[in-house]
Amino acid sequence: MRAKLPLLSALVLGALSGVVATGCQSYDFEPVEPLAIAQTTVEETITALASKPNVMMLVDVSGSMTLPVNPSLPSCKVSDGAGGTTNCGGELPCPTATCPTRWTELQAAVPGFLTKTGQYVRFGLTTYPESKSDLGAEACNASTSLSIRKDLPTAEDDSSLRAHANSITELIQGIPNAGTGRPLGGTPTSGSLRFLGNQPSMQDEDRKRFVILLTDGLPNCNASNEYSGKENPLQCKCTIAGSLCTTSATYERRGCLDTNASVAAVSELKAKGVTTIVIGFGAETASGDGPAVLQAMAAAGGFARSCTDDPTACGPSDTCNRVTGLCGRSFYQAANQAELSAALELISKDFINPEPCLIRLKGPQLPSDPKLIVVYVEGERTVASDATWELTPDGVRFNGATCDRIKNSRPEAPVNIEIRAIRLR
Repeated sequence: MRAKLPLLSALVLGALSGVVATGCQSYDFEPVEPLAIAQTTVEETITALASKPNVMMLVDVSGSMTLPVNPSLPSCKVSDGAGGTTNCGGELPCPTATCPTRWTELQAAVPGFLTKTGQYVRFGLTTYPESKSDLGAEACNASTSLSIRKDLPTAEDDSSLRAHANSITELIQGIPNAGTGRPLGGTPTSGSLRFLGNQPSMQDEDRKRFVILLTDGLPNCNASNEYSGKENPLQCKCTIAGSLCTTSATYERRGCLDTNASVAAVSELKAKGVTTIVIGFGAETASGDGPAVLQAMAAAGGFARSCTDDPTACGPSDTCNRVTGLCGRSFYQAANQAELSAALELISKDFINPEPCLIRLKGPQLPSDPKLIVVYVEGERTVASDATWELTPDGVRFNGATCDRIKNSRPEAPVNIEIRAIRLR
């Protein structure tokens, strides 16, 4: 293996003298004061044929999912049966053609995500709570085996996985916004996460494993909550209307905000090698205690929103930490179909790699001159050619035998790539 040259040091020396040497040629640069040079080093370990990840979607089907996404719309007002009007939702179905609900917006957003990523991912679908029509508001049961609408597949081929993802779309579309089988009950997040962590299909350590938690409400329904509305009224942050946390034996613990147990459940998944991605959907997750709870869960889940390549990726209501390359908010927040679709689009980029022979370089990562870039494949400096690589506006694209080598890489035989680029500012 040839020793790697300290590219930035060589360039600095050349720039100070007004000349940069590359190969057998010399390139003149006009010295600048102060010297404005930046070096980018991108290292990738590529396993193009890695096992496809297991991704279990844990979807909230609590009663609040039938609430309108924009309750201020006139069409979202319905008769209250006493001569007045009230917001639709729950037992007062919304006219979804003119008043979309959280559930109908989710139904509109998810199919595109599953269609795009289906062949690259082994998806499953679990819903929570395990609500039953005869339980009414007391539908607080965490997920059980009956809640697994579609388990993770055993197939690996593209066509089987596409068909499997399409069947999940059909299942989601089959859950009505109103009537029998509609979203109903509370939000037993901690118990449902723990249930998934114990499922045999989530134990496959030979592949990456994820849970996508899509929720519109604050976690509750924990009968073992450390706080009680009767015993600890100041510590119990009641998540239900009225004074039921302090007056009802049914809700004195189930109604209290279940932050600590939910964060602990996510941490337990992470300890087992399962990453949890948190998506908040609706007003409750965007205000009040919502952001702090979802932030704690997302941080414990090990999936942080990145802005390394694009400082605007965090959105107008969030900030990008240029030092860490992470957004200030670790969870995704969406208020409607468009925002949910955008969040799922960003998430999909962590599951799929349709171009394994392209290593993307963005903005300041690109060299200011095509000559100011070097590429190492398995520690060996590789010269650009039709059979090796080329610099494109998107980054470094590998060709010919080098691309074939990348495409055939496996976890036990990965290909290590290092790219060093210089940019004169």
